[in-house]
Amino acid sequence: MKQDVQPYSLFTEDDLYLFREGKHYRLYEKFGSHTLNHDGKDGVYFAVWAPHAKEVSVIGDFNGWHSEAHKLYPRWDQSGIWEGFISGLSWGTLYKYAIRTTDGILLEKSDPYGLSWEQNPQAASLVSTNWYEWTDEEWMLNRWKNNRLEAPISVYELHLGSWMRGTDDPERFFNYREIAERLIPYVLEMGFTHVEFMPVMEYPYDPSWGYQITGFYAANSRFGSPQDLMFLINELHVHGIGVILDWVPSHFPGDANGLHYFDGTFLYEHEDPRKGYHPQWNSHLFNYGRNEVKSFLISNALFWLDRYHADGLRVDAVTSMLYLDYAREEGQWEPNVFGGNVNLEAKAFLQDFNTAVYRYYPDTMTIAEESSDFPMLTKPVHHGGVGFGMKWMMGWMHDTLKYFKEDPIHRKYHHHKITFASMYMYNENYMMPLSHDEVVHGKSSMIYKMPGDEWQKFANLRALYTYMFTHPGAKLLFMGNEFGQTNEWRFGASLDWHLLQYPVHEGLRRYVKALNALYRTETSLHESQFKPEGFEWVEANDDNNSVYVYLRKNKTQEEVIMVVLNLTPRVFDYKIGVDEGTRWEVILNSDDTLYGGSGVKAKILDEEDHPWMFRPNALVLRLPPLAGVVLKRKMDRSAE
Repeated sequence: MKQDVQPYSLFTEDDLYLFREGKHYRLYEKFGSHTLNHDGKDGVYFAVWAPHAKEVSVIGDFNGWHSEAHKLYPRWDQSGIWEGFISGLSWGTLYKYAIRTTDGILLEKSDPYGLSWEQNPQAASLVSTNWYEWTDEEWMLNRWKNNRLEAPISVYELHLGSWMRGTDDPERFFNYREIAERLIPYVLEMGFTHVEFMPVMEYPYDPSWGYQITGFYAANSRFGSPQDLMFLINELHVHGIGVILDWVPSHFPGDANGLHYFDGTFLYEHEDPRKGYHPQWNSHLFNYGRNEVKSFLISNALFWLDRYHADGLRVDAVTSMLYLDYAREEGQWEPNVFGGNVNLEAKAFLQDFNTAVYRYYPDTMTIAEESSDFPMLTKPVHHGGVGFGMKWMMGWMHDTLKYFKEDPIHRKYHHHKITFASMYMYNENYMMPLSHDEVVHGKSSMIYKMPGDEWQKFANLRALYTYMFTHPGAKLLFMGNEFGQTNEWRFGASLDWHLLQYPVHEGLRRYVKALNALYRTETSLHESQFKPEGFEWVEANDDNNSVYVYLRKNKTQEEVIMVVLNLTPRVFDYKIGVDEGTRWEVILNSDDTLYGGSGVKAKILDEEDHPWMFRPNALVLRLPPLAGVVLKRKMDRSAE
């Protein structure tokens, strides 16, 4: 076949220097496939990093997938980059790289920087574009207001393939545009401020839920084109909804067309299996000590913020990155140079990642899924921290779910599982997650974690959500949790939307909507959600009654909310200490019949002028069963 590749390069000397230093954060502008005009001819420029390859060519539907037809040129500077221009090609061309190893083996690899991939089993890359005519200028200009730590941040986490399936065929995925038509009105009605999409990057295996990524720069083609995904994000923004994307820089699968053994060597992954292979996930771990890999990953993070207008990245499996002994037995890991178990290269990578994100996109957020107590995870890098904006509050989640699983008669023995979070809740900036991980693998759905009969289950769950939405920190709720999905999450099927025909499920949905409205409108619930002055216990030790009372305050301390949790099925009158001269009104009761409750009215029965709970005055409140009650402080008597 005729060789028709012309020498051409998009790389400057500065590009190559930054790439080698691990400081090039826009590699998607250089690597991959790019349509352009060269010497008066339209075509496509290709560039790939394969430093140990003997030969690299472009194969595709335009040359019969023949590895001898279009060979790329190796750069003279030992950068390991192969590149060239092929005229006559355009958008939609299917291609791969045929990489001849030093051992003579021919590998067929999809483009690590490919913008779009076809589905398995071929999984070729497509010459594509990220051009889109965005109309979300107003959102982008003002999104800092919605992403700052003082703002209400209530996240609806969802899996695009199972949130809702085709109404004509339950096996059919809705595409990005069809999802937009249905998702946006629902999120607006429910009052969530952000959505979080489980990975939208290309992945080969549905049961991985998207966490085994092969195409890090490619929008998942199951649901449409890159422009279709951009349409979904654009429309969410136009309607005032932020978008957080799950990002997985921790590992990748061993698919033959992917990053594993890319040029016949351990190029992207660490060669030492103690650092480069994850035994639990049967996947490969990035080599964070290789600068070119750091450039690849940080460029990828910025790519989704830049080209797709993402408002934040939730970083998956951070604990597995930070600890050398994660999921490993004695002898299966090697200590760092100081004899410890921290992966110093991974920590430095995460610091560089967060520094880059907040330097170039200061109005976005990074959120760590991290389950240990790794210190200073959300502290600034220049203060010695790792630099995340927030981290998931996994300790709160585990303690809370353990408590609520207990029969109310036994809860007095576990009382401080609820109060313990206040010992550390300001150590980091926390997001409270009730995520997909809690409703799979036999853990049961949220509603079936609750004890008792049907009424008690729903009452308990409404009380739990009251606690969650009035506790300091941002919120995250997985799809289906808002209406009491009864089945565990099934990635291959739609949520059971038909449950909303039943009053208890519809009542729960209404209550989550009410909680979102409360969280968004009451400044005391969000303005100081990451500051100690925004929270105060009134009663934390009444284990005999399983009652908790606490205050939430805004930054001026003028707006005050009182939350009372009665986590037993008893109805009784409860005396609560209050400050002198204050008056209160009930503004939310989870036992209201509107929400599927029993209808016991939470009302203030008396106000007393003698000390109680170390406060000068008291009020007596009728407590509904298994309920959360929210009160708001009125103006002082002297001001009336």
